[in-house]
Amino acid sequence: MSLIEYPSREALMAGLAQTIAGELRAALVTGAATLSVPGGTTPGPIFDALSKEDLDWPRVAVMLNDERWVGEDSPRSNTRLLKERLLVGFAAKARLVPLYAPTATPEESLDKLAEGIIPHLPITSLLLGMGADMHTASLFPGADKLAQALASNAPVLMALRAEAAGEPRITLTAPVLKQARHIHILITGDDKRAAYARALTLSPDLAPVAAVLPLATVHWAA
Repeated sequence: MSLIEYPSREALMAGLAQTIAGELRAALVTGAATLSVPGGTTPGPIFDALSKEDLDWPRVAVMLNDERWVGEDSPRSNTRLLKERLLVGFAAKARLVPLYAPTATPEESLDKLAEGIIPHLPITSLLLGMGADMHTASLFPGADKLAQALASNAPVLMALRAEAAGEPRITLTAPVLKQARHIHILITGDDKRAAYARALTLSPDLAPVAAVLPLATVHWAA
């Protein structure tokens, strides 16, 4: 684990985008690559920068860490954000690996979605966010199946529900996240820095991000 502090958020976004592009470029020398990213607006500038990188995008699989169980017509859809901010420009040629299907519940689509993910593992470059509650992906403290999702024998993909999550969520599980070749956690602001410091002292059942912290590089700017 390491922590990199940047002088500004702009420097963080630009620097981390370059780091991830370099990891993907190196992997593409010998084969395909997989990029997994969070939703939300914070990583948007990283998406913008990556979309301008002239990589061999047809051999890059892109997937979300997690998704809210809502259709792309919802403003809360992470898939929608990904298509608007990352899968444009050069990166429009990347392969999107879906984490949503139009079924009433995520459980109905888990097996089919997992089948699409497995061929693209392990993840080459994993970009994660972290909430002030120390959740990452959709591994929320107090989630109904958190213990199963953190277990070493967890399936690739699980549906979780938590009060803080709003809609039902579908998420990559801790073993998949931990097996990524490069793990980056993006945090900004003093509240997230304080949450990171707390997570270092807690177990994953209380601070789910702690499951990946020992393997990750944390990138922070005020």
